[in-house]
Amino acid sequence: MQIKVKTPAKINLILEILKKREDGFHDIQSIMQAVNLYDFLTIEVEKIDNDENTIELSGNSAQIPYDKTNLVYKASELFLKKADLKGFKIKIHIEKNIPVAAGLAGGSSNAAGTLWGLNKIFAGILSSLEVHSLAAQMGSDLNFCLEGGTQIATSRGEVLSKISSPNLNIVIIKPENLFISAKEAYTKYANLPQKPEIKGLKEMKKAICQNNLDKIALLLNNHLEDAIISDYPEIQEIKDYLIQKGCKNAMMSGSGPSVFGIYQDEIDLSDAKPDWNCFKAKTVDFGIIH
Repeated sequence: MQIKVKTPAKINLILEILKKREDGFHDIQSIMQAVNLYDFLTIEVEKIDNDENTIELSGNSAQIPYDKTNLVYKASELFLKKADLKGFKIKIHIEKNIPVAAGLAGGSSNAAGTLWGLNKIFAGILSSLEVHSLAAQMGSDLNFCLEGGTQIATSRGEVLSKISSPNLNIVIIKPENLFISAKEAYTKYANLPQKPEIKGLKEMKKAICQNNLDKIALLLNNHLEDAIISDYPEIQEIKDYLIQKGCKNAMMSGSGPSVFGIYQDEIDLSDAKPDWNCFKAKTVDFGIIH
């Protein structure tokens, strides 16, 4: 059986870090938002004549591995083990459109799409709760990627509370040759002598529910941007560019280096730097779909 799954990108309208946990992660409060920039997974399952499972990955990007280190591979292994499935060949082709290592949860979205797609192929062999449990084991963004829309995310990001989605026009710019890992961003945050202010979550929730574009733009906040922007001046350069182009505000997403801006009237990005990958997108009220 074969299924094709669309996995959306994510931006953080708010990302505030509360404290470091005993497990090494950080407690956060965030408002995560799905946007209509998609990767596509083609998942094919075939029964084979032995008790071993095989997993084969392929794709269109030279920037990701197609081996056991890929989150899609790990999600496949985890799913097969949890569902106690043996004797299957899993083939997954990953069509990447979401930039890699960009703060847009592309890898997490692919892994979540893999869990969802395999469960669909195997006729819901796992409950929604079990799928979410597997997602939580793999990372902090996967649970959001399964659900999508607009979610208040707490704990390390896996505890979700859905709110109504705003109708926003988003432009995303990712510098082609700049990559920042979440580990680097959080380490730099931990080393900040003075931590950024915790602010605006309740106000942002209210602004989103009212679809108040100006207030949403004003309240954008990302503590990881505060931690790394001085080391990567190109992030500030993109923010300034988007504001100059008419965006109401611009902010780094997640651990970066992608920057997104919120705009109302059409904007012209034809003079953006050649090595800036630019995407225009809209907010969406869903997650993994097929």
